[in-house]
Amino acid sequence: MSENQPRKQTNSSSEDPSGEIDALLADLWQRHLPTLHERLDLLTRTATEATTGTLDEMARAEGQSIAHKLSGNLGMFGHHEAGDLASQIESIFKAPTPETLPLLTDLTRTLRETLAANL
Repeated sequence: MSENQPRKQTNSSSEDPSGEIDALLADLWQRHLPTLHERLDLLTRTATEATTGTLDEMARAEGQSIAHKLSGNLGMFGHHEAGDLASQIESIFKAPTPETLPLLTDLTRTLRETLAANL
């Protein structure tokens, strides 16, 4: 190789940075799964409490917080439909009414179904 010829870079991250980012996100998703399962279980439990009329203020606030976290996390991982569902759940917990509380059961079921292939 002469001094005037540029050297070819062999660093794979320079050749395909999006592939490296995708791999990092996939690894992060796998590490996040136990927390995701816990959060989904909590939403299912609070949705059931809301439907049966046993939802207290502490559980409502926790459900709202969990739905908020899920909304952001799911969007970050590219699960936009699931993130939108979590956002709808958050809105109901934020300002619950007798008309909206019964919707939580279906929304949490749909959220879990939307994510099923990735769990």
